[in-house]
Amino acid sequence: MKKILYSIWEIAEVFIIALIAVAIVKYFLIQPFIVNGASMEPSFYNGDYLLVDELSYRFREPERGDVIVFHSPQDNSIYYIKRIIGLPGETVEVKNNQVTVYNDQDKKGFVLKEDYLPNNLTWAPKDTALPIKIDPGQYFVLGDNRLNSMDSRYWGTLNQNAIVGLVKVRLWPVSEVKVFKELNYQLQ
Repeated sequence: MKKILYSIWEIAEVFIIALIAVAIVKYFLIQPFIVNGASMEPSFYNGDYLLVDELSYRFREPERGDVIVFHSPQDNSIYYIKRIIGLPGETVEVKNNQVTVYNDQDKKGFVLKEDYLPNNLTWAPKDTALPIKIDPGQYFVLGDNRLNSMDSRYWGTLNQNAIVGLVKVRLWPVSEVKVFKELNYQLQ
């Protein structure tokens, strides 16, 4: 009888350790995310299954071009996926289908060359003509599908505390599996 109880206890220990390991990975390292909506097309489509890295931003600051998952500024229970366009301390102007960024290194501003966007992209009706100053700890984010995206043009800058993590891998659909690398913007 002791052998049976000992065997059951060993199985229970393995099961408990496995659950703890899965919980640590899920809540502190990597989190799955399913894209819901068209705001990031053509980069990400409705139903894409992604893995979000929750660890990177503990060691480095978010960068321009990072695709992130975050809590909605209006409702903490809703998650969004968008691309970081403007960084803390910068000023962003969205006008005439282009993004101009002003910062300490380039006071006259530079236009982002966004090669991931389709050539025929139209941004109307919500261009943000007024320059938006980004406070410390805040980011300006946009969806890649500018015509169909609720983003910083509508609700302002995003608090860094709302960021869940950095999109690292697309696992589904299988034909579109991809590991995402850092994006280096070319300036126009």
